[in-house]
Amino acid sequence: MNGYAAGANYEEARGAESPADFVHKVRIALKEVRETRYWLKLTVRAGLVNSPHGIAPLIDEADQLVAILTASANTARRRADPSA
Repeated sequence: MNGYAAGANYEEARGAESPADFVHKVRIALKEVRETRYWLKLTVRAGLVNSPHGIAPLIDEADQLVAILTASANTARRRADPSA
C-alpha cells in the first residue's frame, strides 16, 4: 500500500506538458488512490486492525479523492476536446 504515490503522481500532473498529459497523469493518480482505498478496506475485512472506525475516515477521504480526481480528469478531457 502506497498512499504517497497518488500525491506524487498528482504533482507530476500539475507539471504536465499538455492537456492530454495532464489527464493521463491524473488518471494514474486516480488509480493509486483507488488501490490505496482497496487495501484499506481489505485490512478492515481481514481483521488486521484493532479499530476499523479509525480507518473509516481514511476510506472516506479516499472516496472523496476518487471523486475529485475523476471530475478533474473528465473536466480537463472535455476542455481539451469539446467534441468528446
